[in-house]
Amino acid sequence: MPARADPSAVPLLIACALRIERAALGGGRAPAGATVLRTGMGPRAADRAVARALDRPGMERAAVLATGFCAGLLPGMNPGDLVVAEETRDPRGAVACTGTALLAEALARAAPGRTVHTGALTGSDHVVRGQERDRLRAAGAVAVDMESAATLWTASGAGRPVAAVRVIVDAPEHELVRIGTVRGGISAFRVLRAVLPAFYDWHRSLPLSRR
Repeated sequence: MPARADPSAVPLLIACALRIERAALGGGRAPAGATVLRTGMGPRAADRAVARALDRPGMERAAVLATGFCAGLLPGMNPGDLVVAEETRDPRGAVACTGTALLAEALARAAPGRTVHTGALTGSDHVVRGQERDRLRAAGAVAVDMESAATLWTASGAGRPVAAVRVIVDAPEHELVRIGTVRGGISAFRVLRAVLPAFYDWHRSLPLSRR
């Protein structure tokens, strides 16, 4: 059986953008070796906040997981579905994610009955609507959000483990009127709160060789 990392030796940074997302993730409370960071909304805010966090002593090899809410791009997706990124994309390029299959399995256990989608998660600097959503789907993305790609791009330079998990609040048949209506996404909030243990399972699964 492969050796597992000591969580205190491989720190975990969980990054989200919104106050409501941070509330779902325990309000910032985390076990030893883990930190929940609220970056603020948008790719620039995510870039800055994650870079600052990873500059702190002891965070040089930290694993990074981006999470929060997203817009689904595939017909048949529903609020409360989960998306596990196989890669994140933005204009700078793509970042491959670590342990996607293991993370998807952990999420399925944590949120039984919820559909877990895997695929490319693309980044945007604005809320995506209509035809733009169609173009992103045609390019192979399954979901879009504003911070995951920036977070993982900033984190990926040191060869550290990275992942992105998003909960769908906005889908082709369930489009939001405005971003503020995320506050009404009770189902998505509950799912994000329920799957937090799966993030720690992913962290504990990282092999010692990734330290």
